Amino acid sequence: MPLIEEFERSGVWLFRWRSYLPFAFLPLIFVAATRYPTIETNPSLHFAWGIVSLCVSLLGLFIRCHTVGHAADGTSGRNTKEQIAESLNTSGFYSVLRHPLYLGNFLIALGIVMHSLSPWLIAIYVMSFALYYERIMFTEEAFLRQKFGRVFIRWANRTPAFVPRIIRWRSAELPMNWPKVIRAESAAVAVIALAFPGLEIVMHRMQQGKVAVETSWYLVFGGGLVLYGIARIMKRQFRRWAKFEEIMARVGE
Repeated sequence: MPLIEEFERSGVWLFRWRSYLPFAFLPLIFVAATRYPTIETNPSLHFAWGIVSLCVSLLGLFIRCHTVGHAADGTSGRNTKEQIAESLNTSGFYSVLRHPLYLGNFLIALGIVMHSLSPWLIAIYVMSFALYYERIMFTEEAFLRQKFGRVFIRWANRTPAFVPRIIRWRSAELPMNWPKVIRAESAAVAVIALAFPGLEIVMHRMQQGKVAVETSWYLVFGGGLVLYGIARIMKRQFRRWAKFEEIMARVGE
C-alpha cells in the first residue's frame, strides 16, 4: 500500500478513537504522582505550579469552547464515525491555525500532565500527541482538500497547521452558540474538575498526608462538578426544545 494511503487509512482509524488517547496516560500519570518531589520540601512551589498547570488546561478549554461556539453547523464536532464538513471555517481561531480543537485538546491534557512535575512524562506526552494527531490531521486535510479544492488550499497556504499565528486573527463570522458549547464541552469541564483535585489527593496520600490538600483544589472540584451538573441539565433541556421545534415544524407543514 502506498505510504499516502497508509497514512489516510491509519488516520481514519485514529480519528475514530481520538477521544480515548488521554486515558492511556492514566497509569503513567499515577506513577508520576506517586513520585512527586516537592510537596514536603516546597509546598508553595507545589501550589503555584498547580495553578499554572490548571491555567494551561483552562486555556485549552477556552480555545475549544470559542472554536465550537463560533463554528458553522455541521463542522467542528465530536463525530467519530466519519469526516463531516458542510462548510470551511476560516474565521475566529481558524484564522490563526487550521486545527484549533486539537490545540485545545493538547493544552487540556498538557496541563494535567504538567501537574505531575515529571519531565519524562511531559516529554512522552508531547511526542505521543505529535505521532497520534499527525495522521488524524493529515486525513482531515485530505478530506477538506478534496471537498473544497482551491478554497482550502488558499486558506491552508496562509494558515499554520498547529502553532497559532496571532497577527492573522480575524473575528468569528458567526455569533457564539452557547447551547452547542454546552452540549460539546461539558465532558471537558468534568475532566478538568476531577483530574487536578484527584492528582492532589493521590500525591498527598503517597506523602503520608504530611501536608494538607489546599482548599482551592476542593473548590475546583466542587465548582467543576456544579458546572458539569448544570451543563447536563441544560443539555437535556436543549434536546427537549429541539424535539418540540421539530414537532411544531411538522405540524406547520
